[in-house]
Parts: sequence; C-alpha cells; structure tokens
Amino acid sequence: MANDPFGLNGRTAVITGAGGGLGRTHALLFAKHGANVVVNDLGGKFDGSGKGSEMADKVVAEIKAAGGKAVANYDSVSTEAGAAGIVKSAIDAFGRIDILVNNAGILRDKSFVNMTDADWDIVFAVHVKGTYYCTKAAWPLMREQKYGRVVITSSASGIYGNFGQTNYAAAKMGLIGLAQTLALEGEKYNIRVNTIAPVAASRMTESLMPPNILEKLQPECVSPLVVYLCSENIDVNGEVYEVGAGAVARLEWLRSKGLAMTPEQINVEAVAAAWKQINDMTDAKVLRSIGESTQATLAHCLG
Repeated sequence: MANDPFGLNGRTAVITGAGGGLGRTHALLFAKHGANVVVNDLGGKFDGSGKGSEMADKVVAEIKAAGGKAVANYDSVSTEAGAAGIVKSAIDAFGRIDILVNNAGILRDKSFVNMTDADWDIVFAVHVKGTYYCTKAAWPLMREQKYGRVVITSSASGIYGNFGQTNYAAAKMGLIGLAQTLALEGEKYNIRVNTIAPVAASRMTESLMPPNILEKLQPECVSPLVVYLCSENIDVNGEVYEVGAGAVARLEWLRSKGLAMTPEQINVEAVAAAWKQINDMTDAKVLRSIGESTQATLAHCLG
C-alpha cells in the first residue's frame, strides 16, 4: 500500500504473541497497511506452558499470501535474551524497528487464597517483564532514529479488578504505570507510548464468557485502534483506551474536590466527619500528571 495514509508503508512492526487472537489480527492489519511485520509467538498454551513454531508460521503464511512482508520469531518475551532475539529478527529481516506492540500474555486464574507463587511469578514474567524486556530492547534503536510507536496491552481487570485474577490484574495495572512513564521519557525522541485495555474473544477468554457475547467481541474490532496509535502522525501520548466490540473510549483519572485543612488540623475525627465530602465526586477534576496531582494536594496550604 504505497499510498497508505497513516505512514505505515515500509515501517517495521513487531507484534508479540501474534500467533493467534488479538496479536494475529494486529499483524494482519499492519501488513495490510504496508508494514513489515515480525510475528512473535512462543507457540505455547494460554497458561504459558509448551512451545512451538506452527502458530507464528501460519500467520506469516497468511500475510505473505496476501502480498505482505513478514517473518516469524519464536522467542519468549519473558527473558532478556528472548526479547533481544525478537528485536534482532526485525533488524536482520528489515533493517529497523519502528513499532512495538506488546501483546503477549497468559492466564493463571485462581482465587487469592489458592494463588501460588508460581502462578503469580509466571504471569508477571510474561506480562510485566515481557513488556519491559521487549521495550528495553527496542528503546535505544527508537531513540537513535528519533521515531517509535509503542502500544502496551493492559486490561479492564487491571483497571477495575476481577475475581480470581489478582496476579493478572496487578500485572496489568503495573503496565499502565510503565507506559505512562515511558511516554514521558520518550516524547522528545518522537516515541509515542499508549495503552489499550481490550475486550476480545480469544483462547484466554473463551471459557469466561457465553458464546452470544464472545461473537460480538471479535479481535478484529480492536486492531484498528492499535494500528492508528502506531501511525506516523498520531498526536496522543501516554493515553489509556478501552476498546472492544466496535467501541473505543479514552479513560481519565478523576479527583474529588475532597477535604482540605491544615496539617495541624487533620486527625482521624476530622477525616471521619468529612467522609461524605471526601467521597463526593461532584465537581471532580481530571488530573493529567503527577505535577497536577501534587499541586492539587498542596494548593490549599500554599496560598
């Protein structure tokens, strides 16, 4: 697509966990818009066990059959060496990396009382360390070329919590903090970092939702946002978007007007007396930075 309006033609996109589900549809859509694609997938089960090359190879074959350019990579995102290998695949095949979509993920759902250290550690290894390692491997190259687009995949479970997913929810919320800070550090190098919280049918969700709901949550409904967030002229950075079933919405942090008194006045009794006021979201304000948050906390006593 030489005339792709989003500046993706000839760019190189690395998609982790691209052997199926969301990653596959991301990869196919990037290729449709002219990007070179590295299809990374370990080829294991949704719980993180096993490995194989068939899943990534199949997606590469789909892209090539449609006239696109793609290579497969089978490294694990959960190790520094694996992440380095993923980025090396992009450099070896296409000479650069412009786009990184951190999509790889697993589930080990259990109630907190039954959660084991192994269940906790492997989820963090794939989601948090995997995103860290892959972004860390790509970051110097993006800084040097003064261009990069990074999408980090969070989840509604991280934002709102979800029964039986303490490990997954904690990891996914941690990724939002990672993305927000990367957005600040990458901005002057023309690196844009944004986060999505997708809802889509996949191997990971097929047992969690009824069929009539799953049929509305096709992964193809998520990929257009991901591709747009990686376009050349995108003007947003450090944002969080919920996306699924054809709906796309930006999330904000709100702070209530709350309670403000002097440091000398505040005590347990004062907090208890003002509890309704503290929780009243009337006239709540959107906060966009840690500076705005600190200023709002101190404004009443800096007058």
